[in-house]
Amino acid sequence: MTVSPFDHPYLSGLLGDEEIAAQFSVVAEIEAMLAFERALAEVEAVHGLIPAAAAERIAEAVARFAPDVSALRTATQRDGVVVPELVRQLRAAVGDDHGAHVHFGATSQDVVDTGFMLRASRIAHILLGRVMDLVDRLNGLADRFGANSLMGKTRMQAAIEISAADRIAAWRQPLERHVERLKDLLANGFALQFGGAAGTLEKLGLDASAVRAGLANALGLVDAPQWQSQRDRVAELAGVLSMITGSLGKIGQDLALMALEGGEVTLSGGGGSSAMPHKQNPVAAEVLVTLARFNATLLAGAHQALVHEQERSGSAWTLEWLILPQMAVCTGASMRRAEAVLSAIESFGVAKADS
Repeated sequence: MTVSPFDHPYLSGLLGDEEIAAQFSVVAEIEAMLAFERALAEVEAVHGLIPAAAAERIAEAVARFAPDVSALRTATQRDGVVVPELVRQLRAAVGDDHGAHVHFGATSQDVVDTGFMLRASRIAHILLGRVMDLVDRLNGLADRFGANSLMGKTRMQAAIEISAADRIAAWRQPLERHVERLKDLLANGFALQFGGAAGTLEKLGLDASAVRAGLANALGLVDAPQWQSQRDRVAELAGVLSMITGSLGKIGQDLALMALEGGEVTLSGGGGSSAMPHKQNPVAAEVLVTLARFNATLLAGAHQALVHEQERSGSAWTLEWLILPQMAVCTGASMRRAEAVLSAIESFGVAKADS
């Protein structure tokens, strides 16, 4: 039993997404934070800020590092963040001769935020591929059914006749824009966070900008000035996630209404009822609506985290940890359900009689 439906023993079959959720596992999170520490040491060694032997020892320790997760849990309760204990354990693994060079010039937020950006970039790649697949799926439906007729509806009332292609285009075009939004995020949105204690990289002196640029390059992230109290990058990602689920929720809502009307769409493999065995409920379509509304609700919370006091906030930062994983998994689940419902369409609209 869990408190989240996204990794619940059976609700996750409806609402979860294992591929996206894997990026929020303990293994993935620690791997990303250790990647930061290793790259930081290697770049600092290049600039003579720590000995080359220290960077080599840190890389060796990272490769074989097995954290004490129980100790991490206890320390996070005390410190409010996992990094102090993680660094303590990593320094112990490196050894007394070079342990002090671990994490030089960095702060906890550098590690956590950069680790999140590494994982968010992987998630964006996954989502981009899925959105493009959905666009292809809709193009296929347009090829099959586009010439069929539908009654267009405005304000839930019959309006004028339209083609099936018209409605499919209204589903597809926002997804095409989301493809471009995700591409832009992947090119510009996932930035290294590296600012040190208060965003000034005071320990690195004149080498600060060069070390930051080298670290960003080593991690495959955008080089940008520190943004530890500027959370628009995180809010922008949340906005894209909510827009994707919102667009898919519109598809789900339309399909559920078309199924209600009867004759406008036929869906195979609907959900069963415990009381009425004859029913085939449009489960996948309904879930798209639910997930869209869920992400729209969480988006407000992501925007609350923009209020990030002074040079670092504990409360606003922690709020993001509650919200962003759920939004990402919700988006992955929505795409999974959208693929299922679009694949289940057997008929769409009414074929026009040959003249």
